[in-house]
Amino acid sequence: MLQKYTSSVCTGVLAIAFSLLLVDLSEAASPGLNYVRPRGGQRGTEVSLTFIGARLSDAVEILSYKKGFEFKEIKGNPKNANVCTAIVKIAPDCALGEHTFQVRTKSGVSDYKTFWVGQFPEVAEKEPNSKFETPQAIELNHTVTGVIQNEDVDYFVVNAKKGQRISAEIEGVRLATTLLDPYVAILDEKRFELKAEDDLPLLRNDTAVSVVAPADGKYTILVRDSSYRGNGAAFYRLHVGTYPRPTAVYPAGGQLGTKQKVTFKGNTVNNLVQEFQLPNKPDDDFRLFASDAGGSAPSGNVFRLFPHGNSFEKEPNNEFKQASVATLPNAFNGIIEKAGDIDYFKFQGKKNQTLEIECYSRRIRSPLDPVMALYNAKFQRLAANDDSRGPDSYFRYKFPADGEYYLSITDHLARGGEDFIYRVEMLPVTASLDLGIPRNARYSQERQRIVVARGNRFAAVISVARKNFGGEIVLDPSNIPKGIKMIAEPMAANLTTMPVVFEAAADAPVEGELIALKGRHADPKQKIEGVFKNRADLVRVRNNQLLWLKDVAQIPVAVVEELPFKLDIVEPKVPLTRSGSMQLKVVVTRKEGFDKPITLQFPFRPPGVGASSRVTIPKGKNEAFYPLNANGNAQIKKWKVFVIGSADVGGAAWVSSQLASLEVADSFVDLKLARSAVEQGKETEILCTVSMKNPFEGDAKIKLVGLPPKVTTTDISFNKESKEVVFKVKTDPASPQGRHKSLFCQVEIPMNGETVVHTTGRTELRIDKPAPPKKNEPPKPKPVAKKAQPKKEAPPKRLTRLEKLRLEAQKRLESGSK
Repeated sequence: MLQKYTSSVCTGVLAIAFSLLLVDLSEAASPGLNYVRPRGGQRGTEVSLTFIGARLSDAVEILSYKKGFEFKEIKGNPKNANVCTAIVKIAPDCALGEHTFQVRTKSGVSDYKTFWVGQFPEVAEKEPNSKFETPQAIELNHTVTGVIQNEDVDYFVVNAKKGQRISAEIEGVRLATTLLDPYVAILDEKRFELKAEDDLPLLRNDTAVSVVAPADGKYTILVRDSSYRGNGAAFYRLHVGTYPRPTAVYPAGGQLGTKQKVTFKGNTVNNLVQEFQLPNKPDDDFRLFASDAGGSAPSGNVFRLFPHGNSFEKEPNNEFKQASVATLPNAFNGIIEKAGDIDYFKFQGKKNQTLEIECYSRRIRSPLDPVMALYNAKFQRLAANDDSRGPDSYFRYKFPADGEYYLSITDHLARGGEDFIYRVEMLPVTASLDLGIPRNARYSQERQRIVVARGNRFAAVISVARKNFGGEIVLDPSNIPKGIKMIAEPMAANLTTMPVVFEAAADAPVEGELIALKGRHADPKQKIEGVFKNRADLVRVRNNQLLWLKDVAQIPVAVVEELPFKLDIVEPKVPLTRSGSMQLKVVVTRKEGFDKPITLQFPFRPPGVGASSRVTIPKGKNEAFYPLNANGNAQIKKWKVFVIGSADVGGAAWVSSQLASLEVADSFVDLKLARSAVEQGKETEILCTVSMKNPFEGDAKIKLVGLPPKVTTTDISFNKESKEVVFKVKTDPASPQGRHKSLFCQVEIPMNGETVVHTTGRTELRIDKPAPPKKNEPPKPKPVAKKAQPKKEAPPKRLTRLEKLRLEAQKRLESGSK
């Protein structure tokens, strides 16, 4: 569903404002967003926001991934094209915590960045507050917005009554502006540290502390970076109040569409029980917020939404004979309550049933590092795992027989505590599908949105992750906005990517929205569907460790104003053959006055097809040739491909060619080259045997490629009738001696006015140095022509004795007859 919140009242105002600004498209393309300031706001209030990035002067809309916001007075800064501002009205019931925004301009859509919603009035940090003796006085149930400079320490003081809860939670690294690893402590008037925390598993690298005031008086909250680092971008939001701040919720999941009672644990929360109505549909970002008379926790506890109910451990269950009885398909829930604790469950397994057995602990923000093992009725271990899901455990198991089985869970380091919660879900193997767009760079969100210029095209490579199934995938065009057409063929069963082109009509509305881009199995009988998901790596540190990220399940699709260039592929009339190459012609249609260079990329490559990383159409030129090649195992098929190009239009503006046909075919001929050897300065022949695979009409050409220096030959013509050809090879006295193994043939076959080029056959040419004359050996005399001799008659043949007797007998017979 569309989730954009632009005030209808301000539409006319925006039109007037932008007509006055006269923003030129050439000065505002491909917007970027670095961060939003302030980094958060109180729900139920209006906040003036500044969006800081690049090329934001023609901003027209703020896209939000969740409800609860109304934006108005969106405008650029006439003095700074990299900034725009807006007034946001935050609904009183807007969800607490993290939200994602993107800026849509007349020429594109920015990256998405985060904004935090809190429940308290906000006060700004005021220096000097860097000494315990001179803290900044604040009231309870307020949010302090501040910044940590290098070696900075901020102190805040509150008044509290005996028995009153004092909680402090900080958003530091979660604000995703820089690496801030916050440390928070609560001190009494004598500077005694009542509670301090650095990294809380619930909040990753951020933290929270909570104490009960032991007496009436002043209490000081200390904030600093754990390593005393900081900088001008190390912003934080510190929520100080009387609210509950549990570190765990038990159970950590419940059945979809039901009411679920849960118990919050940890910090100063002593088994707070609340009941929640759970949603009917899965939501990976679902949270439960603890609340009592002191208020609501600033951020929620992760909560799993599950198709089935819950089974719970019952202590004691530290050995097989005491195992807690659980019923499938319920999820197993428990707590490793103390050091060395191990929990056992007993359940019934069915013969030949295959289950995915998955433990959730770190992923639900528990400090537990689980180790999980499966046993049969004789207590023999059948399977075990430690870290298949990060620190969490997972394995798949096929039960060999009906009967009783046991499952054990413990901590990897034998630790425990009241918030060491876990949850084991066992489900049959099911099919699932996720869609995405491959990243162009590790941290980049470049082209993770669909931005189509009027009368033009934009393309993306859509990737899929199939789980537990195979087959073709098709995209669902039903959510595509008005005025845009999506062109895509089914994704082959053996591929994980597909080319997709989006075309905008010349009169398409210049609008944008967030959509759920869906895909499904090509066979309608297979009820397998998935949606596009994108991940922003918001904070990474050395060794590529990811500290904070944000996942979304929608993609921006927008139509922007017309661009001054358009790309087309001239579809080849010949195939790209295995072991062959091709120059794919790309032409650009330019608007008058636009002559800037255009950088081309070939993002989708059929299996076995390679291409240059990029090619440039030079300034003022209207065409370029994109080199393609295919290896010997390239998949034979008629493929759809595209070329995408960018040009500087006050920033990178992207357009795509049409979805063009490219046929990959088998090579036409195989050639077998015989080895040959020759002395320097002499000639030799290389025999080439021709094996026709795909007969063609007319004459073709064979080139012998890879000859060493000062070795020559001539090209040979052949046709479909040819069986053998011979290369006459000439060497030079200076030709390099040795074995030259890089010789091969390049075949060029004219077809449909173009040329098919592929390579085939390899051989070796050995060049030897002429043998020197032997020592003291006189030179060989030159041969002298001999005179012709008269032909001599052959001597009579000598007869054997037996032949003589036969001859005499024959003569006597002849004389007797006379």
